[in-house]
Amino acid sequence: MQKIKEELLAKFIAVFGSGGQITPYFAPGRVNLIGEHTDYNGGHVFPCALTIGTYAIARKNTNRSLRLYSVNFDELGVITVSLDDLSYAKEDDWANYPKGVVWAFAEKGMKLNAGLDILYFGNIPNSSGLSSSASIEVVTGYILSQTFGFNTSFVDIALISQFAENKFNGVNCGIMDQFAIAMGKKDHAIFLDTSNLEYEYAPIQLEGAKIVIACSNKKRGLGDSKYNERRTECETALEELKKVVAINTLGDLSEEQFEQYKDAIKDDVRRKRAKHAVYENQRTIQAVNALKANDIATFGKLMNESHVSLRDDYEVTGIELDTLVATSLEQEGVIGSRMTGAGFGGCTVSIVKEEAIDSFIKNVGEVYLQKIGYKADFYVVEIGNGPCIL
Repeated sequence: MQKIKEELLAKFIAVFGSGGQITPYFAPGRVNLIGEHTDYNGGHVFPCALTIGTYAIARKNTNRSLRLYSVNFDELGVITVSLDDLSYAKEDDWANYPKGVVWAFAEKGMKLNAGLDILYFGNIPNSSGLSSSASIEVVTGYILSQTFGFNTSFVDIALISQFAENKFNGVNCGIMDQFAIAMGKKDHAIFLDTSNLEYEYAPIQLEGAKIVIACSNKKRGLGDSKYNERRTECETALEELKKVVAINTLGDLSEEQFEQYKDAIKDDVRRKRAKHAVYENQRTIQAVNALKANDIATFGKLMNESHVSLRDDYEVTGIELDTLVATSLEQEGVIGSRMTGAGFGGCTVSIVKEEAIDSFIKNVGEVYLQKIGYKADFYVVEIGNGPCIL
């Protein structure tokens, strides 16, 4: 981390010039261990922050402008926008995420009294489902809070970042990604009830096993994927269910209640979507209880069931993720495996015994390359803290 920091400070000066108070920041990426597509359905999620994420170097300027530069998108150069004209522009590409956060802070009454120069570098694979967009949003929110003295908690930063993604970038994401990144705690996952933001930290003790992420390298974009379509299907199913049972969200239902009332949902596809939301929420609760009981085998079994539901009922996996999971489950030492993130590409998360990790990566990688035609990338990850000044 120190080497990256020094290199980025030098790059910042090369891009923006020296002088002023230059401050380096970091916010993590996240992986969700279980509880997928439940966060906008009032259910539970179980994500953790990672030690990979987004680095940012920031300094005030006197131009009343945002000057944004990403090492990852060097070919786009510095993107400059006026603080007085913060609107979405397709040509600004990645910069719409930090722009959206500045806009959202202003919408919440926290307007900047000076411009900012910010250089970003992310070591999260883009479009991987490890929340590179939420990571850049949260690190930007943290920069604004620290630089301008805004009285914002980490929960506030998560909520403002979600507001920015929903209203500025037009992606109907739930709160999980931003919350997990803002509230990350080393060696713990966050058991979060998305209906009321009640949460608890659960220590992750895998005893001789590690979390291995496999990136499918199939690119996806949330806004133009079927993410918003799935959300609408669930919202419609919820309205149908409300006519026969007193609930506020799909997460309010037990599996038994869903089976009792499911015929109120008049479309087979919507019924499958709602079933996933209800059953996945219950799986997540069971998985955390298993972890507390040190029952890693049950936790892994529930991960596997989660993937099947995402494949068959929610239909967000695809051949790339299905190949990774199916091949992973054929390997020695694998306790559980599932897709993670929104789907339609992105990553899988597996729990693998340490002595089997090398062969796991080799074998799964070879099968994936042969079947899909391009390679997957693998990351043995650690669970890290939330945003910080470096």
